[in-house]
Amino acid sequence: MNDRILVATRKGLFTWERRDRWKITRTAFLADPVTMVLPDARDEALYAALNLGHYGVKLHRSDDGGEAWEEITPPAYPQADDDDTSLRLIWSLEAGGGDQPGRLWAGTLPGGLFRSDDRGSTWHLQRTLWERPERWKWFGGGYDVPGIHSICVDPRDSGVVTLGVSCGGVWTTRDDGESWECTGKGMFAAYMPPERRDDPAIQDPHRLVQCTSQPDSLWVQHHNGVFKSNDRGATWHVLENVEPSVFGFAVGVHPHDPSTAWFVPAVKDECRIPVDAQLVVARTQDGGESFEVLRQGLPQEHAYDLVYRHGLDVDRSGERLVMGSTTGSLWISEDRGDSWSCLSTHLPPIYCVRFA
Repeated sequence: MNDRILVATRKGLFTWERRDRWKITRTAFLADPVTMVLPDARDEALYAALNLGHYGVKLHRSDDGGEAWEEITPPAYPQADDDDTSLRLIWSLEAGGGDQPGRLWAGTLPGGLFRSDDRGSTWHLQRTLWERPERWKWFGGGYDVPGIHSICVDPRDSGVVTLGVSCGGVWTTRDDGESWECTGKGMFAAYMPPERRDDPAIQDPHRLVQCTSQPDSLWVQHHNGVFKSNDRGATWHVLENVEPSVFGFAVGVHPHDPSTAWFVPAVKDECRIPVDAQLVVARTQDGGESFEVLRQGLPQEHAYDLVYRHGLDVDRSGERLVMGSTTGSLWISEDRGDSWSCLSTHLPPIYCVRFA
């Protein structure tokens, strides 16, 4: 099991470690919004993305476990005379495959995908996706502009990469970014007019995850449902028995069991709080045929926590989960979500949690 957790918050990055107990062992970027963090298992580097508002988006790398950080160049959009496109947020950071040393992927607002092959020192916009005509259908889901929040690199073939875009659907490359295909057949958008509800390029997958041991298995927490794919995302089917709500942002999948996944439901888009003000986690262990509502150790009265897209993580064993919320609360489960222990109730609002 992983014994270190990185917690990116609105006011800094906090490292938790388990020794005699879980506790904070290191802090970084205190008082600054850390929107994304990536532990790269290939060389044990850490990456942290910051959004400093007027001062722009910043990116940092650490090669000593977070003791010291070096500022590196963030992705940047090429500027044209008639184009005011600029980087607003690094919404996702993922490492390339084990056969791609130095490869990083970054998903951003306003909807660009960037690639680095030198550990983040330089970045290149993936124009093969940026220039797709379907991109003009994309629109903001929560933010004013569309964004790429989920990046899944197939562990069997590093050239196969699948993205989740809000609102722009699911996109896949099978040739290392040379070409892209919108792979959302079967998804539907209840918020669109009937004639557009099935358009794959306007879907709002809130979060996309992939099973490590069986990468053909993908899960999506969508704006209006939970969807599953068993064929690398080519087709999707909606799950009918999700409780207590089909709305939410976070989803995690067991790394060795593609039939087990976890979700954190909320009421609906217009009411982003837990159902009945009771924070719960929904789990399926049979591929979505049925769901259990897990609540032991979680607040069951006047709970108004929202768990963002990257606020839930599953460790490499599949037994341990960590979850952080907008109230600055942090919980851990050692038994696949059956029960939860609260680590803190007074952190800043949490954007991302990751085992390292």
